[in-house]
Amino acid sequence: MIQLLSDWLGAAQGWLFETVIQPILFYGGLGDITEEAFEGTEWLLIGLAELVLLFLVLRPLEALIPVHKFTDPRARWNDFIYTVLHRLGLFTVVIFFTLDPLLDHLNALLRLEDVRPFNLENLFPDIGPLGSFVLYLLVLDFVDYWYHRASHQFNWWWGLHSLHHSQMNMNLWSDDRNHVLDDLLRDVVMGLVAIGIGVPPAQYVLLVSLSRIIQSLQHANVRVHFGAIGERLLVSPRYHRMHHAIGVGHESHGKGTLGGCNFAVLFPVWDMLFRTANFTPAFVQTGIRDQLPQTAPDGSVRPGREYGRGFWQQQWLGLKRMVHNFGKEPTQ
Repeated sequence: MIQLLSDWLGAAQGWLFETVIQPILFYGGLGDITEEAFEGTEWLLIGLAELVLLFLVLRPLEALIPVHKFTDPRARWNDFIYTVLHRLGLFTVVIFFTLDPLLDHLNALLRLEDVRPFNLENLFPDIGPLGSFVLYLLVLDFVDYWYHRASHQFNWWWGLHSLHHSQMNMNLWSDDRNHVLDDLLRDVVMGLVAIGIGVPPAQYVLLVSLSRIIQSLQHANVRVHFGAIGERLLVSPRYHRMHHAIGVGHESHGKGTLGGCNFAVLFPVWDMLFRTANFTPAFVQTGIRDQLPQTAPDGSVRPGREYGRGFWQQQWLGLKRMVHNFGKEPTQ
C-alpha cells in the first residue's frame, strides 16, 4: 500500500511538473533550479490534496457538530492563510534550500571517511514497507513530543509558540497558526532526525502529510472524542483541546508558570509515559490566560494581552515577545 501511494504520488508529480511547473520555469528564465523545483512540486501536490480533503471533510463537520460559536470569524480566515502558506510548500521550500546544500556537503565528507549513514530499518531486516513506515512514524512522533514540550518550557520559545495558543476560536486551520521561526526550527529538527534515521524521501512526504491531516482534525471545532480506549491510542480533538485550555493546557497546575499537559502530537502514549496526560472529558475554552481582561488592585479592569489580528502583526508581536522573554524566569 505504501509503495502504491508512493507510485501514484510520483506519477502525479511528474505530470504536474512537466505540464505546468517546468514551462513556467523556462518562461521565467529559471531553468537552473529545475531539480529543486521538481522536489518542491511534490510538496505542492501533497498540500493541494490536503486542502481539498480538509475542506470537504472537516469543514462540514465543524458546521454540524461545533464545540463553540465563532466570536471572531476573521480569526478563522487568518488561520486559513497560515494553512495555505504552509501546506503549499512555502516553509518547506525555505527549509529545502537551506538544508540541501549543507546535507549534501556533509554526506560527501562522510563518504570520504567511509562512514555509512545509519538506517533504522537495518535493525529490523524483515519489517517490510508498512512496518518501516509505522516505525518511522513512532520515532518521529516521539521526537515531536519532546520538541513540543520544550516549546512550553523555555520562556523565549514560549514567546513564539504562544501565537499558536492565542486562538480563542480554534478551528480546523489552527494547526498551522505558528510563528515562522517556530515552524522553521521544527522543520529543521524533524528533517535532520528523519535523515539521521534513514527515512526514504518518498516515505517522509507521506509521513508528514499523514501527521498534518491528523493534526488538522485535532484542532477542528468539532465535538469529537475517541472513547476511553481510543483517546489513549490517538490524540483526539477533545484531548488536544485540553492542551489549548486557558489556565490548564499550557500552564503548570494552572499557576501561570510554563508547563502544561497533552503535548503528544499523534500518540498519547508519550504523555502517559512521561506523566503529562490529562484525560478530563471536557470540551474547554481555548486561549491564554493573559488574553482575558485583567482586574487591577484598584478594581479597574484592563484589556488582556494583544497577540495580533493579522498575519504580519502576529509575526511581529511574536518576535517582540521572544526578545522580551530572553533570560527571564519561565512564567507567562
